[in-house]
Amino acid sequence: MTLTPHFAPFGARITAGPLELVPVTDEVIPELVELALGGIHPPDTMPFQQPWSIAPRGELGFNMAQYYWQQRADFGPGEWALNFGVRFEGELVGCQDLRATRFRVTRTAESGSWLAMKHQGRGIGTRMRQAICAFGFDELGATELTSGAFVDNPASLAVSRKLGYRTNGIERRKRRVGELAHLQHLAISEQDLVRGEPITVEGADALRTALLLDDD
Repeated sequence: MTLTPHFAPFGARITAGPLELVPVTDEVIPELVELALGGIHPPDTMPFQQPWSIAPRGELGFNMAQYYWQQRADFGPGEWALNFGVRFEGELVGCQDLRATRFRVTRTAESGSWLAMKHQGRGIGTRMRQAICAFGFDELGATELTSGAFVDNPASLAVSRKLGYRTNGIERRKRRVGELAHLQHLAISEQDLVRGEPITVEGADALRTALLLDDD
């Protein structure tokens, strides 16, 4: 017996060629922790709005598990996050998420991701974003998808340009303690998306039902 029939996000899987987005179940969390401990970015940079990746080694695993459990507890039609582990040619390489608030009204969701440093520079980040964007538009009926990256994160911004995002304002943010950083907001519509390999999706019907999207 599994939780999949009772918790729709656990049944959602997205495949695009050698790329697979799988739900972050309790079995996947330890793999993600080990991957994160192996390094996501150089120590003198910080790509994340919350600097979770620099937690002490003994705390990172607890923090990650607590985060994913909290995302599940908060899941519902009004506010939701879909957290996927990313496998490329069968190997776990990172994490991709899609989140929204009042999606039934706004039809807008925001993506976020991280990729282990040892897997960067291979085009996987582009494939991940293309897959989650196609999923958001095709399966969930999004009208707009958003993202963001600090202006000193050229790799993430390059992925956004490649996919067709438009800039959507810059925000001044606190990043690490006492550090000011500039966050570039980005947005994309379905007609502007530069797609990658076609996606195959499992569990979309149950997910739409759980999010009350078929009631509209």
